[in-house]
Amino acid sequence: MSIAQHSPSIALQLRAVDEVAVAMRDIAQGETLAPFAFVAREPIPFGHKVSLVSLMPGATLHRLGQPIGLATEAIAAGAHVHTHNLGFEQSLAERRIGTRLSNAALVPAADIPTFRGFLRADGRAGTRNYVGILTSVNCSSLVARMIADHFRNPAALNDFPGVDGVVALTHKSGCSVSEGGRSMGMLRRTLGGYARHPNFCGILLVGLGCEDNQIAALMRDENLVEGPLLRTLVMQDLGGTRASVQAGIAAVEEMLAIASRARREPIPASELTVGLQCGGSDSFSGITANPALGAAVDRLVAFSGTAILSETPEIYGAENLLLERAVNREVGEKLIGLLSWWEDHTRDEPAGLDNNPSPGNKAGGLTTILEKSLGAVAKGGSTNLADVIAYADRPVTRGLVFMDSPGFDPISATGQVAGGANLICFTTGRGSCFGCRPAPSLKLATNTPMFRRMEDDMDINCGEILDGSAGVDEMGERIFRAMLATASGAPTRSEMLGYGEDEFAPWHVNAWL
Repeated sequence: MSIAQHSPSIALQLRAVDEVAVAMRDIAQGETLAPFAFVAREPIPFGHKVSLVSLMPGATLHRLGQPIGLATEAIAAGAHVHTHNLGFEQSLAERRIGTRLSNAALVPAADIPTFRGFLRADGRAGTRNYVGILTSVNCSSLVARMIADHFRNPAALNDFPGVDGVVALTHKSGCSVSEGGRSMGMLRRTLGGYARHPNFCGILLVGLGCEDNQIAALMRDENLVEGPLLRTLVMQDLGGTRASVQAGIAAVEEMLAIASRARREPIPASELTVGLQCGGSDSFSGITANPALGAAVDRLVAFSGTAILSETPEIYGAENLLLERAVNREVGEKLIGLLSWWEDHTRDEPAGLDNNPSPGNKAGGLTTILEKSLGAVAKGGSTNLADVIAYADRPVTRGLVFMDSPGFDPISATGQVAGGANLICFTTGRGSCFGCRPAPSLKLATNTPMFRRMEDDMDINCGEILDGSAGVDEMGERIFRAMLATASGAPTRSEMLGYGEDEFAPWHVNAWL
């Protein structure tokens, strides 16, 4: 069943205990809020909340049965509920570990569907076949881009069929970063994860020569070994920019010749690792696209695949929905530890963790981080939380895994791809434009009006759930099938538009020295 088949046409109360409903269209002042016995006291924009009861200051408000904040003033029934009268000071969630574990069985190996991917020498599966250029430091970024630009013309790849392209991923770090510090460790872990990523057949690592992030130290720390498909280049040793570009082009051409021999073959869906992202979220994210993606994740996990949920600030206030599914106390305590670190890390921010919702989120009807988090957590479906890992770490457990990261999508997705995500699923209500090469990114729209405005950027319209033409589970099946098709080579909208290189953004937490 679709939501529309169960909901009133004007405002949708998501749970019987909720004090608010969501406007299904713009509501005019004085308009009757059928089936409720009162009228709107003021205009209620599409996707925003309207109070269903009169509330005193300090009263807790709920959405989807979960607390989303406290009334900061008296609120009358029929009033607009938003930033002017709803706030919070800390998470209101009850942190109980392992109280609602799923006992869903895994599908037998013989019944797991397949996609057509690239089986790499280490046994992992690629969904794309790129040659990548990585930089140890910002100073080598131009050379990396110049090498990649040589191959932008499709004619340059005519002799290398089956190769998706040459990708240069540059960043703004690598120097004035302390050896042994957390930021240096995360940068090297990120670069190492990309160097090993199954969507890259070959990697050229370009350095300047005098940077803090020395290539030799990076190779040592990440157990990388130079060879035919992992090449290094140091600009100061080669005599500067032009000489380095020429040497880089020659090295990439040699790797392209090897990459062109790779062929797609049937691979079980259990070898998919999907990064879960949301950006430009709106009030409908937690009603349509995110629960539908969660339904797709439940399918993936049942087929022994892996899903990576991230963006730690964006689970704050809804962490109980993950903790109650943690497979053991150790996993639950690790998640609580991350949230405690973020509370301390954001203590000097003007609004702490509640500074996370953006102007676009608020324009779309989301008020507090507690409310935004309800939608974000829904991407993880109903399966058990198998592990909690550090930024850019590779999961060692199949199933739903949580990776620490900021809520900023490029940094978060970069960590997921470094951890081995060979596909990204990205939900959006306002219309985020995003890619994350070498992993293809599927864009899932939360509402039909935005999907129609931005159809060139969106892959799937989950707004059909609101419209009444699809249910959440049906949409989840559609998303899962799109995962398989994309993993088999079907291009996503963001790939066709050329997104995915500018979004490479390793996380930096320490001081710049």
